[in-house]
Amino acid sequence: MSERTTNGGEPVRYGEEEVRRGSGGETHQVTGGGRPPLTTRQGIVVADDQNSLRAGDRGPALLEDFHLREKLFHFDHERIPERVVHARGYGAHGFFETYESLADITSADLFQRAGERTPAFVRFSTVAGNKGSADLARDVRGFAVKLYTQAGNWDLVGNNMPVFFIQDALKFPDLVHAAKQEPDRGFPQAQTAHDNFWDFASLMPESTHMLLWAMSDRAIPRSLRFMEGFGVHTFRLVNADGRSTYVKFHWKPKAGMQSVVWNEAVKLIGADPDFHRRDLWDAIGAGDLPEWELGLQLFDDDFADAFPFDVLDPTKLIPEEDVPIRRVGRLVLDRVVDNFFAETEQVAFCTQNIVPGIDFTNDPLLQGRNFSYLDTQLKRLGGPNFTQLPINAPKCPMATFQRDGHMATDVPTGRANYEPNSWPGEEGGPREDPEHGFRSHAEAVAGEKRRVRAELFADHYSQARQFYLSQTEVEQAHIAAAFTFELSKVERVDIRRRMVAGLRNVDEGLAQQVCDGLGLGELPEALPAARARVDDLKPSPALSLLRNGPQTLAGRKLGVLVSDGTDAALLDALLAAAEEEGMTTELVAPAVGGVRTSDGEQRPAGQQVGGGPSVLYDAVALLVSADGAAQLAGHPAAKDFVSDAFAHAKFIGCGPDADALLAAAGVERGADEGLVDLGGPGDAEAFITAARAVRLWAREAA
Repeated sequence: MSERTTNGGEPVRYGEEEVRRGSGGETHQVTGGGRPPLTTRQGIVVADDQNSLRAGDRGPALLEDFHLREKLFHFDHERIPERVVHARGYGAHGFFETYESLADITSADLFQRAGERTPAFVRFSTVAGNKGSADLARDVRGFAVKLYTQAGNWDLVGNNMPVFFIQDALKFPDLVHAAKQEPDRGFPQAQTAHDNFWDFASLMPESTHMLLWAMSDRAIPRSLRFMEGFGVHTFRLVNADGRSTYVKFHWKPKAGMQSVVWNEAVKLIGADPDFHRRDLWDAIGAGDLPEWELGLQLFDDDFADAFPFDVLDPTKLIPEEDVPIRRVGRLVLDRVVDNFFAETEQVAFCTQNIVPGIDFTNDPLLQGRNFSYLDTQLKRLGGPNFTQLPINAPKCPMATFQRDGHMATDVPTGRANYEPNSWPGEEGGPREDPEHGFRSHAEAVAGEKRRVRAELFADHYSQARQFYLSQTEVEQAHIAAAFTFELSKVERVDIRRRMVAGLRNVDEGLAQQVCDGLGLGELPEALPAARARVDDLKPSPALSLLRNGPQTLAGRKLGVLVSDGTDAALLDALLAAAEEEGMTTELVAPAVGGVRTSDGEQRPAGQQVGGGPSVLYDAVALLVSADGAAQLAGHPAAKDFVSDAFAHAKFIGCGPDADALLAAAGVERGADEGLVDLGGPGDAEAFITAARAVRLWAREAA
């Protein structure tokens, strides 16, 4: 036995081994002896640091859980002034337009009248990076929507992935501590490729499904405009009669989904760390308005009871093939902010902000988020009156008896600041409204007061396997490469082996690829699973990004490399074809001052070749003259422009005089169907048609 001494001098003994209990009941020996017991800030020894206190194994979290309260409270106040998570964000204004009345399933005011437009503000973000980090880090993306409805503000605070790493909010501080830069050295920044994160993840089997998403191309989106959004949790819709329907919220991009490849992301971080911000700003400024459709997955208790997983588990999703998505409205972003700090930085999202007709479920992660977010806003924005800031204030009438406090800007009138009171009229202030006010869904709750999780929460691998098998071969290869890259940055071999051992429960082929990539030799024995994996789940095509890619190049960007003597007719034809497609174009030249084309006209450039690499574009064209090609063949940046576009499987339009540049870059004209000849103006449309595929993945496979 070991011992430590309290301030009073009395020795306190504790055991020689620490064994932690996983979320499914399995045990892991974390370390040997010599470690004191975990306590609260008041010195109370913690018996269970994995589960929050709830009423029954599927019941709501209880307010008396002092450990949850203290842990989240301290975590929420750790950093000022930037957000602890989602620090790097970018936002825009817009509106939500309802397609049809949904009065049959919800009394929420914004869903009552077809065609009605509700003002909206949306903030996108990375999760792990600090404010100064780069946009293209491999990370989850926040997708937070504030809807200023006539019945109050509704905040749908979600991500671009439908599941999460943990099942219980009690573990959120641990997750983020592990994912952030390591505390003793302050790096790595904005990435999870380090020991602390993978140590935590490999000891938390419940994170496996989310890890597959995070290692997929969903974590490196091409644009904020080309990614999905999800509410993550199961919520309720409640109609005027009090009838409840379960709902999962989806945002579906009208422009289709698209990501970059990892090598491209790395180079984009160097070429333009603000790539996503600039893309959103430029698109709105050009009138190419980002647009999503709101989709609802609606189901009842009978479905929930029959579903093989618990609908309250935030590490699980409901495949669209099982519950089709009903598209009920569109979200359009049509205005950039006037001031980044006043709006994007000061906007305060709280999951607790819902309106009559929408309600919570007992999802333990959602319950903890509802408890935590108010603390966060208090710390970041300096006091309880952050709701008075213009970006946070509702656009409907508001009346409360809440008064004073730091930075109050409202000027309340009347004598009464309490309720009930007997003062007449306006002097007496507002009154409660039993008829129109918010009422929580009347759900029966019963059960023992215990720190437990529902039995079905213990299945950690079935849906992770379903997600992996739903991907194309290209996407599966990218997932394996991402795991290999991240785990290669982990110094401790035992952590690498433990993670690969967990992947064996997802797919043997995936585990073997990562094992080989890490040079581990033989596969480690698979980790024991708390619950047997369900192997008969059908692949879900909706989970594949590539199977749901764009059908058009609208909203994409074409980079055209030009030089003095470029064929003016060919250039004009290509620019016209791109404009007809809905693309934006940018000329890249040896100097930003531009070039003189064959018709003698001076054409200004958007980028000079050293500052306009091909990673900035979705497709490229080489319309240089013979002399220009010879000159650029000796220019390293010009050669990279071509070789990177080829390596990243992009479509390349090859002008008639580009051979010297192609050869210098090691690319052979006509090597595959992604190298399209642009012999004259008549070929421009054929190039655009071919490039609609966005990537030629066969090239990467070859």
